[in-house]
Amino acid sequence: MKVIVTGGLGFIGSHTVVELQSQGFEVVAVDNLSNSSIDVLDGIEKISGKKTIFENIDLRDKSVVQDFFKRHKDTVGVIHFAASKAVGESVENPLLYYENNINALVYVLQELTKLPLANFIFSSSCTVYGQAEKMPITEDAFVQPAMSPYGNTKQIGEEIIRDVAKVSNMNSILLRYFNPIGAHPTAEIGELPLGVPQNLVPFITQTAIGLREKLSVFGDDYPTPDGTAIRDYIHVVDLAKAHVIALQRLLNKKNAENVETFNLGTGTGSSVLEVINAFEKVSGQKLNYQIVGRREGDVVSAYANTSKANNVLGWKSESSLENALASAWKWEQKIRS
Repeated sequence: MKVIVTGGLGFIGSHTVVELQSQGFEVVAVDNLSNSSIDVLDGIEKISGKKTIFENIDLRDKSVVQDFFKRHKDTVGVIHFAASKAVGESVENPLLYYENNINALVYVLQELTKLPLANFIFSSSCTVYGQAEKMPITEDAFVQPAMSPYGNTKQIGEEIIRDVAKVSNMNSILLRYFNPIGAHPTAEIGELPLGVPQNLVPFITQTAIGLREKLSVFGDDYPTPDGTAIRDYIHVVDLAKAHVIALQRLLNKKNAENVETFNLGTGTGSSVLEVINAFEKVSGQKLNYQIVGRREGDVVSAYANTSKANNVLGWKSESSLENALASAWKWEQKIRS
């Protein structure tokens, strides 16, 4: 069975390609390499021992998307990762985010809904909740006004999918993930941001290896136990496995509605300082960090209630924060050696 993975050479996409291949799917990975590297393809194939079909295309080009789907009419589903994903950058360049995250989604859905099997897994985000009123966050928590253009593109994306599902043959699962970290245990693939990292863990590992002079901690005056922001950090391999389970749910027609939503996280919140301390413990490295002002668009606290994913989807995160950080450090050391 053929599955299209957009953003397939990205951080989460590449790990999902590996998990799909391990379950016997034929994968077509699509990526424009704007925030990934062609070398990731080698890493995927070393892990799986299987050939991945790869197409370097930009999903913002409608005619290119149309042509692509004409060549892959036999697909049984699409897992859609392709999107720009940095909160801070989205505040500075909102139009880039609206073009990349919304236009590409629309063009993919226009073609997918023409196919006999229109199964769609959407890479959503806990940012749709904004600053939730209660912790942990459940799927029926009120969707607050987005705190960044990035978060808004995920909210709008979900709305588009619901509207399309009402009037088409499409079935979809929206996966709202919290903070993916770590790398494949083989260290063949991992998080490889181009330029300065926008996320905490790659900035930590790059600081520890000497690529960055120091780590900035954005704010220590939040209303949290140690004053730093709290997030739910989930191992990327656990996250990737959830996408395969979600796709199988649609293929087996086990979905209760034509659009379902699941939170993917560990259910545990960790502060920035707790993550730094855990990394220092597993790596034996002392981090050079400084407290700076808060970053626009950041919420105080966000961690998941995962009971719906556990009970309905039949998925549960397995890796600890320490294991995820250790795998990220192993990956960083490998790529710098």
